[in-house]
Amino acid sequence: MTAVLAATALLLTAGCSSDWSGPPGTDGSTTARGTASSAAPSASSTESAPPAKGSVKVVRTVTEGLKSPWGLAPLPDGGLLVSSRDEGTITRVDEETGRQTQLGKVSGVSPDGEGGLLGIALSPDYAADHMVYAYFTSASDNRIVRMLYDAGKPSGEQLGAPDTVFKGIPKGFIHNGGRIAFGPDGMLYAGTGESGTKGLSQDRKSLGGKILRMTPEGEPAPGNPFPDSVVYTYGHRNVQGLAWDDEQRLFASEFGQDTWDELNAIKPGDNYGWPDAEGTSSDKRFHNPIAQWHTDVASPSGIAYVNGVIWMAGLKGERLWRIPLKGTEAAAKPAAFLTGTYGRLRTVVAAGGDKLWLVTSNTDGRGTQKSGDDRILELEVR
Repeated sequence: MTAVLAATALLLTAGCSSDWSGPPGTDGSTTARGTASSAAPSASSTESAPPAKGSVKVVRTVTEGLKSPWGLAPLPDGGLLVSSRDEGTITRVDEETGRQTQLGKVSGVSPDGEGGLLGIALSPDYAADHMVYAYFTSASDNRIVRMLYDAGKPSGEQLGAPDTVFKGIPKGFIHNGGRIAFGPDGMLYAGTGESGTKGLSQDRKSLGGKILRMTPEGEPAPGNPFPDSVVYTYGHRNVQGLAWDDEQRLFASEFGQDTWDELNAIKPGDNYGWPDAEGTSSDKRFHNPIAQWHTDVASPSGIAYVNGVIWMAGLKGERLWRIPLKGTEAAAKPAAFLTGTYGRLRTVVAAGGDKLWLVTSNTDGRGTQKSGDDRILELEVR
């Protein structure tokens, strides 16, 4: 193992911001923004922006040897839960020692292509109910379940039987979405994909190509934009990352097709354009991204918000993007870090203070690194 993969700190200052592109017709020095008719609330003039330039320091490798890791959920009493897409298992990692303990296998998972056991999240009442939520691909659909986690049982037997919370999300060999998170409002949000069938994204009756918002029991959440529907926003291709800022505003990352990947500010009920628009559009029906990238430098997956900045993991791009915000706009040019150092990057999660957990994804069938190792890294970011 090379020194760069060791726990020795690696300090990187402002990265390859030239790999990012602004809207068509610009010099790449400004961000794409929502149209007046569909944009999320714009930044208040009183809101401050973080520094335009930042840094990333790799503090240590927490653990390695993971197989197709996808979702990550920090436990309130210490430890990190990580899901394996292809194995269908959830493992607890001791963040101090790196020791791995398998909780168990999630029954009903049917891995295929980009599908399998994907995002995980803890119940908002986890301290009382010890419920772990998971989004996975079954033989017939994508669905969300919850399971009791009992750490007092032997390794491999700590997960209770899955209780289906929500089902019927379209599945495919590609574009299964999969990111789930509980918002500041206590509601469960899920990013879905159009499963390779483009028309689903514009069909508000379909669950494909959407951001969904529901109660912890899987019912349409109060205040949703469409009556008796879990659909929160539509016109998405494949939502992969969800994060909220300090003002409880939601942001989401999304795979483009051949031209533009996106970071979006999410406004309830809005149409984000796919398949009629990819990236910035002049069509006022569609909500434009706040930033966009060519697909070979991004292919964005998980995102996290820390101190005014969205951090976005890139798969094909093999880099970590830093996007400073002012309200719901990019405050400066995005910059790239860790380019090519750890291969494909899948998930990034706030770890408190100025820290992040970062999960690599080189064993997902598309990685090129020969080590076969996937790992969790602890980062210090500014």
